[in-house]
Amino acid sequence: MSPEAVSSSPAMLVRLRPTSPWRLGPDCGSRDRVDPVCHSDTLYSAVCSAFEQLGLLPDWLQATAAGAGASEVRFSSCFPFVGETLFAIPPRHVWPPPATSKVRWKGARFVPLAAVERLVAGAALSEDNWVVDGASGCLLPVVPRGNLRGPFRTVTRPAAAVDRLSGGAIEPHATACLEFCEGAGLWLVVAFASEWAQERWLEPVQAAFRLLADSGIGGERSRGWGRSSSPEFEPGCLPGMILAPSFEPAPADETGVPGPQPETAWWLLSLFSPAESDQVDWQRGQYALAGREGRIESRARWGELKRPIRMVAEGSVLVAGVPPAGAARDVAPEGFPHPVYRAGFAVAIPIPYRGAA
Repeated sequence: MSPEAVSSSPAMLVRLRPTSPWRLGPDCGSRDRVDPVCHSDTLYSAVCSAFEQLGLLPDWLQATAAGAGASEVRFSSCFPFVGETLFAIPPRHVWPPPATSKVRWKGARFVPLAAVERLVAGAALSEDNWVVDGASGCLLPVVPRGNLRGPFRTVTRPAAAVDRLSGGAIEPHATACLEFCEGAGLWLVVAFASEWAQERWLEPVQAAFRLLADSGIGGERSRGWGRSSSPEFEPGCLPGMILAPSFEPAPADETGVPGPQPETAWWLLSLFSPAESDQVDWQRGQYALAGREGRIESRARWGELKRPIRMVAEGSVLVAGVPPAGAARDVAPEGFPHPVYRAGFAVAIPIPYRGAA
């Protein structure tokens, strides 16, 4: 697929500035660990909960998970930001760069979008200009003056279950959470399938995020965790509002003949579950799989385990002739009174693919 064939689509960037700790459960389910990413399937479930309270859930499900066509709205996962710097999980085929004496590149899980743009264009990162923040796993620019600080820290807070009859603590425990520094938070992209879908769902989606800012996202919401100040919305188009990679041919060889123009691959900013119509070349690209589990929050029955599923992880690079679409899977246990959807819709950014680094 040529880069000229990649069309832009309406989108919205959302910034969430936490006002309390956030608890995002890790795959292992351990209380003393926390996931620094709010994954796209978790975000979709939270938005569904908000739409149920707003009385819009049936229409929302029909437009996304339960409809016959492609989803009208897709969410990326939530990644950290600090100031004006947006971080993301970098494309797997260009990260980490070759090892150097100063920077342990592979220690960074999150990379600024400006650095990603250089890497996918074939440029190198200078080891003198970057440092890895071990606490957050973010690659930070070196500044002449001032403090280098990542957007968040992982802390453990003690708590105890209290017997309602006696008032005594019966189950002391500690829970890990994310605490964000001033000027930092989480960002995500909302992608609309068309201008019509944007017109239909822009205001309802914004209302859902405002509700979630007050009620919280993730675990320990009964303690006030997972909340944020009023969300910030920035309209734009994909892929330009995230990345403007160069598809220029490789430099000329000794005979003066320029190298071939790279083909287009797709960098995932969301979890991805392939739809039947997706034509991904699984023998190429670079991707990883993530196991997803969890419990159901439903008025019908609360707390039952969802059926486990494996999904393609964020940062994966897929080779496909057309943009991957993805699908939602029903992960309700047998006999559950209604479907429970695990969203695997792709938010994928076109990037030049020159093979593995």
